[in-house]
Amino acid sequence: MKRTLITILQYVIFLGLGIWIVYHMLHELSPKEETDLVTAIESINAWYLIPISVVGFLSNFFRAERWRYLLETTGTKPSLTNTTLAVLIGYITNLAIPRAGEVAKCTVLAKYEKIPAHKMIGTIVAERAFDILCLLVIAVAAFVLQLKTISDYVGDKMHLLGEKILRHQGVLFSILALVAILIVALIMVYRRHRETKVGKFIKELAHGVMSIIHMKKRWPFMGYTILIWFMYLLQIYIGLVSMPATQHLSMLAALVVLVYGSVGMIVTPGGIGMYTLLVAQILGVYNIPDVPAQAFGWIAWAVPTCLIIIMGVASLLLIHPLKRKNDAQAAVDTK
Repeated sequence: MKRTLITILQYVIFLGLGIWIVYHMLHELSPKEETDLVTAIESINAWYLIPISVVGFLSNFFRAERWRYLLETTGTKPSLTNTTLAVLIGYITNLAIPRAGEVAKCTVLAKYEKIPAHKMIGTIVAERAFDILCLLVIAVAAFVLQLKTISDYVGDKMHLLGEKILRHQGVLFSILALVAILIVALIMVYRRHRETKVGKFIKELAHGVMSIIHMKKRWPFMGYTILIWFMYLLQIYIGLVSMPATQHLSMLAALVVLVYGSVGMIVTPGGIGMYTLLVAQILGVYNIPDVPAQAFGWIAWAVPTCLIIIMGVASLLLIHPLKRKNDAQAAVDTK
């Protein structure tokens, strides 16, 4: 009961934070800026919503296929259709209740594929752990590839550090040192706080990553992981190209936006408020004016969110009739 109340309290606090950010961002706009914001949003080329939608669906499709590789390690092999629908239902559930999507997709797949739900829990932990690792790697890559640009954003001290790193051509060494320090720090924290939530989280993270490294089909798994993150990147890049104020930005700029946006999605439920705020701020680094930057932030948040809702609702409506049709076909084939 106490744990449930704490979870509810955390949800209310971070949802409240997101709503406050939305109110603050819109309230600070002058009447002229409000008009400019609407104009910037209307300036988007609507035809680009088609490839954005296709790429958004493909990211979920590849995620479902990747999950099937993990499920194979438990001795199960669900259909790609049901797995994809379960993933989409999981995402729409996450919009309503953060982190409940993992439970929802396991429940759905357990019901329609007759797989014990407890068998899938380990795969969810492994998948989440690997995604966290991927985000860290992408964040480091974005920092290295856009070092000078980002250093201007974080201040003069970081700029001097970047100049020093580039001058001595020690970028690779610095990354390796940073990773080594991070690993040592995690080990030290785990040893001292083994039985705490932090210790258990680190243990689950390590176990999840190692289970993927030792799985038989790890290379196809890695391939789908690359495809998933590339779809996320491509979705951002197409969005940038679709808007006149941002269409000159490169794929590397899209990579930085992806990292900042991902952080925003983690902080508040569904990324409400925080996603737009962080994306708008990082676009300022690329000399995008405040209002167009904010406009892109709203578009980049709203379009994928609407896609998740549409695909999630469609999945909820489709999964039962498809199961019934497949069962009927299986009965006919048996006869």
